[in-house]
Amino acid sequence: MNKVNSMATTNINNPSMAQLLLGIPSQQKLGLMVAVAATVALLAGLWMWGQSSDYRVLYANLSERDGGAVIETLQQQNIPYKFAEGGGALMVPSDQVHEVRLKMAAQGLPKGGTTGFELMENQKFGTSQFLEQVNFQRALEGELARSVQSMASVANARIHLAIPKPSVFVKEKQKPTASIVLSLYAGRSLDEGQVNAIVHLVSSSVPNLPAQNVTVVDQTGTLLSAARDGNRQILDASQLKYVRQIEQDYVKRIEDILSPITGVQNVRAQVTASLDFTTTEQTSELFKPNQPPNEAAVRSMQSTEALDGVKSAGGVPGALTNQPPVPATAPLVTPANSVANANGRAAEKTHKAQTTNYEVDRTIQHTKLPTGNIKRLSLAVVLNNRSVTGNDGKVVSTPYTEQEKAQIASLIKEAVGFEEQRGDTLNLLNSAFNDTTVELPEIPLWKQTEIIELAKDIVKYLMIIGGVFFLLFGIIRPAFKSVADYAPSPEYTGGNDDGEEGVAGGFGHPSSVHSYENNLQIAKQLAKDDPKIVATVVKEWVNKE
Repeated sequence: MNKVNSMATTNINNPSMAQLLLGIPSQQKLGLMVAVAATVALLAGLWMWGQSSDYRVLYANLSERDGGAVIETLQQQNIPYKFAEGGGALMVPSDQVHEVRLKMAAQGLPKGGTTGFELMENQKFGTSQFLEQVNFQRALEGELARSVQSMASVANARIHLAIPKPSVFVKEKQKPTASIVLSLYAGRSLDEGQVNAIVHLVSSSVPNLPAQNVTVVDQTGTLLSAARDGNRQILDASQLKYVRQIEQDYVKRIEDILSPITGVQNVRAQVTASLDFTTTEQTSELFKPNQPPNEAAVRSMQSTEALDGVKSAGGVPGALTNQPPVPATAPLVTPANSVANANGRAAEKTHKAQTTNYEVDRTIQHTKLPTGNIKRLSLAVVLNNRSVTGNDGKVVSTPYTEQEKAQIASLIKEAVGFEEQRGDTLNLLNSAFNDTTVELPEIPLWKQTEIIELAKDIVKYLMIIGGVFFLLFGIIRPAFKSVADYAPSPEYTGGNDDGEEGVAGGFGHPSSVHSYENNLQIAKQLAKDDPKIVATVVKEWVNKE
């Protein structure tokens, strides 16, 4: 009997979960199941929310080719991604957006949905000639855009071609034109050589397209190609760059020579240079006056001699006549205007002529004047007042004297090569500078990015902890308390058929399982329903005593 009572007491003091659930009403069982399910779902949701990171849009409106290339790269680098519902945007974790974009840009992705000559592969039978021409022009524009996009500084390019209709009349023929819109990567730019390369690339790819008919514009609306008036270039970027370099060089000269006197931050200079870029070529031919004959160079000389009035000598015909003359034994004297010949004949008159030609003193000069000559310089220099420490230790701002200003002006003129004959001007001003130092206000602690991120994380984990406490003390604890309140009565917890052991054990330790009021209500109900069991319990107590 004691053994049975002990077993009954143990069963009541330590009821199993099955016994507890068995004594709960059906409605309470359903509520408990719902509470447990809600608890598990809430815990799972909080855990997933704590583990998951926010996703932001990486790219939107990607073409199929670019989308496949980007996803393949993300998979190779083990970067999680997902698609936004509705818009079809590709999303990655927010803390990896910028890093992924840089990696994609390094690989040239996305390349854009430009269509090239593959557009001609889908031509249908019966397409009109107009549609074929339009498709060919679109394909040509796409291929040119791809070629331009292959440059390192170009992120995207759009090319518009205006190709006129061919005409058999020469007067009605028009040249094609092209417009190029470039989107450059952030922080990059194109120099003049690269722009000219793009212009010549497009002009060489389109028949009869001259380079001056190609216009290049960037994404900010800046004209990159030089404007032309026919074949003459209106604006030359290299000339403008040269002017800026000249001006900056003069400014640096002024600041370098005055900084040791005034201080680095106490001088401001601006120079405006007017340059002459006119190209001039000159050819001149000069003739000097006639020179003296003895100083001039002989070019050619010609002399002539003529004999007039020749007389023959008389004699008898025969052998004596044919014999050579006898050598003269005395000087032969002839008249002034006569000459004796070998046969003894004398000439009555001799005529001589001599012509001398001298070189003409001629000078030919071909002069090509240099471009970029300085026509005028305009100098503007502002000096800050000197800072002088007084006897009392205070710093006082003092202007320069007229003599000091004249010396400074002389230094400036010598440094820049000042020429009054050229029309150069200098304006020197001495004035106190305004203090432009701006102290940035300190950013409040609650506006700092790091603090905001930390506060978000703290709030996130506090919400998780609050949710856990709510589950423990708001759902789980009341649910188990209701289970304990509806524990099975002693008559179902063990004992013999009459319920003696169970009743005796149950009422032997009432405070271990039930409260006093609950035990009292159970006892009353038991005495009302089955008086025999109560009598048996009382008898058991009497026998023990």
